[in-house]
Amino acid sequence: CPSPGDSYGVLPRPCHALVLLNPQSGSGRALDDFQAVVQPMLAEADIATTVFVTERPHHAHEKVRDEDLSQWDTLVVMSGDGLLFEVVNGLMERPDWKEAMKKPLCILPGGSGNALAASINYYAGYDHVAKKKLLTNCTFILCKGLYTQMDLVSLSTASGKRFFSFLGFGWGFISDVDIDSEKYRWLGSARFTLGTLQCLAKLRVYQGRLSYLPIATEQGSSPAPRDPHAPVNNGHILQPAGTEGPGSLPPDSLLVPLGQPVPAHWTVVPEEEFVLVYAIYQSHLGTNLLMAPAARLHDGCIHLFYMKAGISRVTLLKLFLAMSRGTHLDLNCPHLCYVPVRAFRLEPRVAAGIMTVDGEALACEPVQG
Repeated sequence: CPSPGDSYGVLPRPCHALVLLNPQSGSGRALDDFQAVVQPMLAEADIATTVFVTERPHHAHEKVRDEDLSQWDTLVVMSGDGLLFEVVNGLMERPDWKEAMKKPLCILPGGSGNALAASINYYAGYDHVAKKKLLTNCTFILCKGLYTQMDLVSLSTASGKRFFSFLGFGWGFISDVDIDSEKYRWLGSARFTLGTLQCLAKLRVYQGRLSYLPIATEQGSSPAPRDPHAPVNNGHILQPAGTEGPGSLPPDSLLVPLGQPVPAHWTVVPEEEFVLVYAIYQSHLGTNLLMAPAARLHDGCIHLFYMKAGISRVTLLKLFLAMSRGTHLDLNCPHLCYVPVRAFRLEPRVAAGIMTVDGEALACEPVQG
């Protein structure tokens, strides 16, 4: 279902795809599924594949960072969301990242957490499906060869790391479930159900300060308060000539350094005790978790959810069950808050709890995006 204003490109025919595949992802069936389900469909669509099987963490990151990519028309990731995170960040480390990021990316679900694949299936207007059916739908989208733009979020941490994220940033309950359930990978997506029940049993509260730049303050105006004379390019303020070398990364035009207070037009959440904070930019957090039904691939929006302390386990479980259908906001739970934002900052009081970006664990520290 193309949104108005979306522009689409089309892959050439014949087409050459580099397939980056993690054989360990999910329940370990990615290579078998690729050969049984994907390859016959691609052959029929005149898409030739070069399969690169990853052997260790960061293998795909190094491959796309260092390799000449000109021989391929598209990069296909057959794994969970973690491998696409590696690929995106590997591409952003290239001196020619501006060109490299124009190469169409495709996700084929091969992990236990297939949030982006589920989101794209939803945006395309297909029925909610999982497992082989989801893989077939996503392969069919690749065969059709239409591609469009996707937002990335630039995340910076207090220790000076910078990541580019396509799915979401989390702290608290959801991140705990994600990381604690790693040991049940062999269960496939059922690992998250088991992890949720285990984390409910030992429900924790996290202390910190959450601030954000709401989209609402900008209705009818430009995306950010800015010098009216500054040249604008694609929603970013261009730095004065000479400050940006060739190949340097895009500036975080909405953020001030983490050591400084947030700008006055930001909102600071009065509560400082949370069960979870999750900033998501796609509709799905997992195959069965429709967290942000309003999200689209290219809406320029971070969908910020936070859950205040004091919620009962029963209510939390009800919310998660409702989230499988995307009806959790209809429950009007006073502990669950949702706000569409352009930027956010989270400053944990102490380094407690797991932070995740696109499902990968991070050290707990102040972060903004």
